[in-house]
Amino acid sequence: MKFQWDKKYLYWGITAFCVIALSIVFYYVLFHPTRFLQIFSSISKTCAPIISGLVLAYLLTPICSFFENYLLIPLYKKCNLNIKDMKPKKRIRGLAILLTLFVVIYLLYIFFSIVLKEIISSIQSIVLQFPIYIKNLEKWIDSTLSLNQEIESFANNMLDTYYVELNDWLNNSLLPQVNVIVKEVSLSLISVAKGLWNLIIGLIVSVYVLFSKEQFAGQSKKIIYAFFPKKKANEIISDIRYANKTFGAYVSGKIIDSIIIGFLCFFLMKLLKINYPILISVIIGITNVIPFFGPFIGAIPSILLILLINPFNGIKFLILIILLQAFDGNILGPKILGDSTGLSSFWVIFSITIFGAYFGVVGMAVGVPIFALIYAAFKRKVNRNLISKHLPINTLEYHYLNRVSEDDNSLIPLTEEEKRNSRKAVNKNNKSKSIFKFGDKSNQSGNDQ
Repeated sequence: MKFQWDKKYLYWGITAFCVIALSIVFYYVLFHPTRFLQIFSSISKTCAPIISGLVLAYLLTPICSFFENYLLIPLYKKCNLNIKDMKPKKRIRGLAILLTLFVVIYLLYIFFSIVLKEIISSIQSIVLQFPIYIKNLEKWIDSTLSLNQEIESFANNMLDTYYVELNDWLNNSLLPQVNVIVKEVSLSLISVAKGLWNLIIGLIVSVYVLFSKEQFAGQSKKIIYAFFPKKKANEIISDIRYANKTFGAYVSGKIIDSIIIGFLCFFLMKLLKINYPILISVIIGITNVIPFFGPFIGAIPSILLILLINPFNGIKFLILIILLQAFDGNILGPKILGDSTGLSSFWVIFSITIFGAYFGVVGMAVGVPIFALIYAAFKRKVNRNLISKHLPINTLEYHYLNRVSEDDNSLIPLTEEEKRNSRKAVNKNNKSKSIFKFGDKSNQSGNDQ
């Protein structure tokens, strides 16, 4: 007699196993976080080359696609070559990957050979000439505030106090610490070699992923349709496609936007003859990746540095940054990014604050697109549930909603009288709260006495 599986009990068994397994994982995360983090760290170290390769492939895909679709394929068509066969397609993809790697490696070489050298020399110059900058600032204060003796003496006292502290920090804390860091980096050749090895393997993995990205995408879709119902699988693929579009468009757009802002800052600083244009432009470009707070994070220390060297240049740089950020926020940013996240200003600030608190600067940089994906997934789930209940999805229709009719699902709004009564109740409640708080204060002060 042939044994037959009962699907009902099989599903129950799989569900029970998943619940028990997740309970064990939750127990370890809750009561043994250190052990769990150690396991996670060891797994991440083992998988570091693969993860770095996938990240590199994801970041290099737009450049590779640009070379393939806008340069090589049109060139093949002009030469009347057949690109429908597999061999020409593989040649085109291989050339596109080679061009992508050449451009990226060449840009990195330029950065490390020219920009990084200038940044190091600028930092050394700032540290060595710091006393001269302080004297120049004192002369400027004397010449500017000579009409008011009280303000002049206050400014000089503040400058003397903070000069001693800052000079002591630069000479006794920063420079020795830099030497220690340099020694540790030079001595830890094993870790450096391991990092380079991971990067090399990651680069090789990224080449394979770029070469067969359609194959990997097809296999992923095949697995999804194999394990999920067709409707659910369509929804999953639609969500993944939307996530890729949102995250990829935001990350690539923000990087391009920050590079343009960095170059504009450099050229304008050179035009206005402001000190250390390369160092400050790199700071402005990198911090511009962080939405909302990034421009302030980069601009404030840069302004203070320029004020020490030349106060008039500091005022020019402040005006330059205000105009540059106005251009970025109103013209360049919307042109490049558009509405790629779909988040309001409140949710942007919320995501930066939360992710920045837990994951630092990296969290501030990637918090907005990640929260946008969470927000979009929740929004799509809410809209699908509303559609299944034959209810509207437009938020405006719920602003003054009283209730939903149980008969025909129509929305019944508040009447004008109900709106007025609601406003009166809110105002009355606010007054009673203020009186109650005042009474609490008086009672508290009486008790204290």
